Amino acid sequence: MSSEGDAVASTSAADGGVVDLPTLKATIEALSNQIRDLKASGSDSDKDQIPPLVKEMLVKKKKYADANGGIGVDGKKYEEPLSKSEKKKREREAKKQAAAAAAAGAASGGGAADGAEGKDAGDLKADPNSKGSLKKAAKKAEKAAKKAAAKKAAAEAAGSKDGPKPTQPDGDSKKAKAKADKKSTSAATTAAAKPSRPPAAVAIGTKSKLPPLTLSFNPNAALTDRPVMSLSVAVLTNTVLDYTINSDHNRHCGPGLGLPKRQDGDCGGDGNNIINGGEICGDATIAKYVLRQACVGSSSSSGSGGYGAAIAQTLLGTSSDSASDQATIDQYVDYATSLSKFSLPRRVRAVASTLNAALATRTYVVGSSLTLADLALFASLGFPSQYSDQMAVLDILGSNDDATKKMPTYRWMMMIASHPAIKEATQLAVGITQLTAQTTAEAAFAAQPEVEPLMSGMSPLQGATPGNVVTRFPPEPSGYLHIGHAKAVLMNEYYARRYNGRLIARFDDTNPSKEKEEFQSSILEDLGKLGVSPDVVTFTSDYFETIREYALYMIRSGLAYMDDTPQDVMQKERMDRVDSKHRAQSPKEAMEMFELMCSGSEDGAAWCLRAKIDMKSVNGTMRDPVMYRQNTTPHHRSGTKYKAYPTYDLACPIVDSLEGVTHALRTTEYNDRDEQYGWIQKALGLRRVRIHSFARMNFVNTELSKRKLTWFVENGQVTGWDDPRFPTVRGVVRRGIDVTALRSFMCSQGASRRIVNMEWGKFWAENKKEIDKYSSRYMAIDKTHNVKLTVTNGPEADSHTYITSDLHPKDPSMGKRLVRQAKTCLIEKVDAEGLALGQNIVLMRWGVVNITKINDDGSLEGTHDPAGDVKASKPKLSWLADVAENIPVVLTEFDNLITKDKLEEGDDFKDFINPHTLADTAAIGDAGLRNLKEHDIIQLERRGYYRVDKPYLSEDSPLVLFMVPDGKAKAMGGLAGKLRHS
Repeated sequence: MSSEGDAVASTSAADGGVVDLPTLKATIEALSNQIRDLKASGSDSDKDQIPPLVKEMLVKKKKYADANGGIGVDGKKYEEPLSKSEKKKREREAKKQAAAAAAAGAASGGGAADGAEGKDAGDLKADPNSKGSLKKAAKKAEKAAKKAAAKKAAAEAAGSKDGPKPTQPDGDSKKAKAKADKKSTSAATTAAAKPSRPPAAVAIGTKSKLPPLTLSFNPNAALTDRPVMSLSVAVLTNTVLDYTINSDHNRHCGPGLGLPKRQDGDCGGDGNNIINGGEICGDATIAKYVLRQACVGSSSSSGSGGYGAAIAQTLLGTSSDSASDQATIDQYVDYATSLSKFSLPRRVRAVASTLNAALATRTYVVGSSLTLADLALFASLGFPSQYSDQMAVLDILGSNDDATKKMPTYRWMMMIASHPAIKEATQLAVGITQLTAQTTAEAAFAAQPEVEPLMSGMSPLQGATPGNVVTRFPPEPSGYLHIGHAKAVLMNEYYARRYNGRLIARFDDTNPSKEKEEFQSSILEDLGKLGVSPDVVTFTSDYFETIREYALYMIRSGLAYMDDTPQDVMQKERMDRVDSKHRAQSPKEAMEMFELMCSGSEDGAAWCLRAKIDMKSVNGTMRDPVMYRQNTTPHHRSGTKYKAYPTYDLACPIVDSLEGVTHALRTTEYNDRDEQYGWIQKALGLRRVRIHSFARMNFVNTELSKRKLTWFVENGQVTGWDDPRFPTVRGVVRRGIDVTALRSFMCSQGASRRIVNMEWGKFWAENKKEIDKYSSRYMAIDKTHNVKLTVTNGPEADSHTYITSDLHPKDPSMGKRLVRQAKTCLIEKVDAEGLALGQNIVLMRWGVVNITKINDDGSLEGTHDPAGDVKASKPKLSWLADVAENIPVVLTEFDNLITKDKLEEGDDFKDFINPHTLADTAAIGDAGLRNLKEHDIIQLERRGYYRVDKPYLSEDSPLVLFMVPDGKAKAMGGLAGKLRHS
């Protein structure tokens, strides 16, 4: 089921806090039940407890309404409770108005009533404000209307039996007619004064606002007023994805289900029109409908079939030959439904009294397996699948002690609550409640949260419960992973870890023409670079034999046929919605052609297997897609064993189901194919897999096409697939991407379904926040463009003088580094330009130096002022002591390969290749840089962040640092590089 609702269940209260509406509503209901039980007890001590509880309940009701946009717990507009005097005043005014209306109605009736009615009318006229006069008038009017209707019906029946009556009534008839008219008018007046109430149910066949198979309920309703039984049986029977969950704040008559449309011939029409199927209401009624549909669906060629139908029959009791079991189930369901009018404590005590005896020697209520009786009684207990509800039941039963926990009712309750289907149904019922624009409520099955709070930007997986989530990442081993794949990888990994589930890495190796062992190995390496460790690695090729058997099943069942229509003609037929000439092919003929195709013969090369779905569908992917085709290229794993292979469209839904995947994350590009995905699983009787859609992520000035990236490699535009200018995973990691920052950035876009071209600067800005936390600080000076500064009172070089500095000024725990001092220093030439005599500058980590001389060659002299004001002096410059211990450094910058932000259809990417994408700068670095290792990320003060690509080995093998962009257009510290910082 897909959730379509925008109900808000947690919002900011007036005091700025966040109000958990479901919890607050449960508290209000608990107070209401407590007050009701105290009133029923009748003791004086209990009555004394009522006023403070009422006061507390009213405060919480107002808080609920304030946080819910003025809507109260009953789903209606909230109104402040009136004082007794105000209430009495309003009642008197209402009575006056109603009495006057009733009197006017009686007067217009044509005469006074006889008997008791006349007496009541007289009393009302005499004292319209007397106590109870309004109620009496209403009751008498209603009674009179019923009598008049009964007499009219009897008269009509007598007339049709005895023949027509005289047209001119006699005196008695006139009197009776006047009396009836008076009563009818009075009843109509009274009815009009009463507020209308929503119907308890909607008749089948009447017009319904609910689309077919849409399950709608109020997100503010208590859990027991949500379709928990219906959702449970839908999950159990593998049909839950056939229904759409809808949130409706204005629904106050319990859950409802829109029925499928049908021909009017089913309702007595001519059968030529399709009419609305109406809707049914009530959890138990909907649950029975879902079960019966599961049974009916199993008999169709595209039904859920298999175990789903068998489970439906078991839940209904129809799988047993014993009529008594079916009757017993129905009896328990009726009994549970009858308890719904009582408070939770009374329901719990009643159910416990029944079950403690019934379950003394049994596991389930009826028979030896779960039935609808268990679900109905479980719902009567408040559907205690969540921890807080279980504790509430324990409190009612007595206490949370060993004796209570040994009760059959408790044992049975905990067994039902632990069932994965019950947990999933609970999450579906709870999850419709919207907390924010992106997140929904999540069920709490344990005393402490079992999952971490959602990362910003991520939305919960629908129906997901801790320990029961399996995701998969299914790359095709036909190329290297790129930044677009990274989002899919990291989202799958995030959900699997958050829900304490499993992550499958599955190679979709169904096209031997493109796949290589090289790519397979590189993908596993790239997953490691992203910090992703799948729980298991599988291959679609491991399932080739199984998929083949399913293909044969489709042929035998009339769900597929073989076709040799040329590809261009087939494409046109699909566009024009024209059936293939082979669509009516017999299963026997199709089987022969399938074997011919699989033989690898030249005659079989023209044939392919097509699913027989719906050539008239508005969804093009449902117009008989290709499921199998011949390919004689040896497979990199199975060799020449197979000569025909399934398409991704057939293999993916089959293997997803067989491997236990619960949530298939797919980009929105696959939205049209999602219907096809579901059709295949349903047609083959497979366990259904829920699809979670997300938008793919594109970046500006970036090309992700495998074909085009291969061109860059083959034509020497880059050094290889790991070139830092490349959008491959290994390329961006080499550029300096932090995996934690990448995961946060990707997840921040996770819930979005809108495809956007993201600017690299936004990501690099987030990346900078993360790498800044652990980047040690060093200094380096341009080897060519530098100026000597002589600090006349500085230490001599041979004195080996050092100052101590923090590796990270904001994190002393990272340790210290030694900074060499000497009389002769090197500073950047660009920094020396514009300095004036007498100016105070700051040598970072050393102190204030006053410029005393500017030589003709540009060199400078100055004196160190130990008492100088570092904060007041400017500029602050990076520097190096001019000593032999300094090492050579190569600083490398990169730019985008493509100059155009977004290539349009028809653009030739070769026309937009950037000719200047790499620049090196020779520099001199301080001695501390000698100890850096590959992949270390540092900050060269006033230059920027760099990743170590090659550590320092010798003068001939210098330290190579790759600049890591920080998302800013302006270079750090004013030291601009040779290329754009992108």
